[in-house]
Amino acid sequence: DDDIFSSTFCENSGKLINVHLFALAAKYYSLSNLGVCTPLEDVLEALKGDSEGATGIKPDEFMNNKKSHEVQVMSELVDGIANYCGIKQVIDIGSGKGYLSSFLSMQYNLKVYGIDSSSSNTNGAHERNRKLKKHWKAYQSRGKEALKSQSLEKANDKPVESEINCKTINEELLNNANSPQNQGQAIIQDLLPSCGFTEMATRETNTEAEDDLVTETQSHETKLSEEVLAILNVLPADAVEDFSSSPNCVELCEEEKVQRKIASLQTKARKSSESNLYSPLTSCITAETELNDIITDLEDCMMVGLHTCGDLAANTLRIFTAKPEIKAVCSVGCCYHLLSEQFENQEECHDQVWGFPMCQYLKDKGWCCGRNARMSACLALERVAVGQMLPIESLFYRAVLQVIIEEIYGVAKSDRHVGKTFSKSSSFVDYVRRSLKKLELDDSKLPDSCIMDYYEKYKHRMIELEAFNMLKVVLAPCIEVLILLDRLCYLKEQENIAWSGLVKLFDPVKSPRCYAVIALK
Repeated sequence: DDDIFSSTFCENSGKLINVHLFALAAKYYSLSNLGVCTPLEDVLEALKGDSEGATGIKPDEFMNNKKSHEVQVMSELVDGIANYCGIKQVIDIGSGKGYLSSFLSMQYNLKVYGIDSSSSNTNGAHERNRKLKKHWKAYQSRGKEALKSQSLEKANDKPVESEINCKTINEELLNNANSPQNQGQAIIQDLLPSCGFTEMATRETNTEAEDDLVTETQSHETKLSEEVLAILNVLPADAVEDFSSSPNCVELCEEEKVQRKIASLQTKARKSSESNLYSPLTSCITAETELNDIITDLEDCMMVGLHTCGDLAANTLRIFTAKPEIKAVCSVGCCYHLLSEQFENQEECHDQVWGFPMCQYLKDKGWCCGRNARMSACLALERVAVGQMLPIESLFYRAVLQVIIEEIYGVAKSDRHVGKTFSKSSSFVDYVRRSLKKLELDDSKLPDSCIMDYYEKYKHRMIELEAFNMLKVVLAPCIEVLILLDRLCYLKEQENIAWSGLVKLFDPVKSPRCYAVIALK
């Protein structure tokens, strides 16, 4: 009953009078309590069918802990949706540095177009792959030399004491290599030590010796895998060299020659058809964007977005509903403070497409959050709950700076931004002077003593600022609920959507913007 929260605020003044009830009400209206989310496990189970997930490759070698967590969880879900829909093409909107795109292409063999409005991000993704390719060649060279050396040593230690059945080993490896999950093993196949052993004169198979070799082979494979797979899973397809022919190998048995020929042809075929599994592109995406103008070979596909900023999350959903070739969407938004709001300003702009509200239900009510509320929605309650406190000192610096600017310079509003000045400042005086320069205000009229007077005047109120921001943190999930349910309702209002839902993907302590909006046509 909503009435139990009616005594949270004073009926006459509207002021908060019961902090405990305020916290309970905020929790009551949080997404985790409303029962509208679909558990990730249920979604993965429904999508699974007969497919098996990829194994063994982890991206934490080349990403920080937060990004690694996000990419692993989201890529598994995206692969499940792609398999369920029978599609191989993925469009990553707001792809940034290409972490998700790279992982989807190499771990799950999906053809990914990563679109970002920043050319520096796109160029950075290209450059990153170029460096990884160079890095991979070093691993490749070192791995080949190490395994060749080990193989020759083994061959010299065990002369003609056993016969080797090349066919058994190579068939097993080739069968493994044919599945997308085991691309790494396919690449490693030609590094295996079978070519270091001479063909035996006798064709009879010594089972015990064969088992020994299989064990040795798997050991060598595992050792090399540990070094190369972390780098392999983010490389574009053309970064993987074909080492099916090595001039240093001794004469191979006929069966192995046939198998290597098949493997070589399959590798070349894969390269020709999927020569660029991950393609970074530069383009600014809006609700009116024609994907055919950006992607020439657009086919049935799905759209994904990992922390798409502001209106980009809303526009991703609009494009999904409008384009018949896009069969599914998985979007995790962020930066709610950058959303455009239809009813925030009084002036009417009939032609503009707004980030909020999206659904007709809230449009009919003329609903408005306002920038302060949207800023609050970006706060991370779960992080604060485990002891990662708010940056109160920087907030205090910023608040006192605003008082100085208004009282000394008479400036109430500016289009310029202070940015991340706090982290570069050695003191409050230094912070104020750096900020005034950024705002193009003359700091010569302001002596250090005057700056410190303002600091001392308001220092005792820092505890109030902390309390106020803690209340904002408690309220943050309620505002995020409103924005996310607006997007879900928009999808529910469409006639061509078979299923849509909200799914909690990430650990909110690692990644506070943890909810995905998912839909299938």
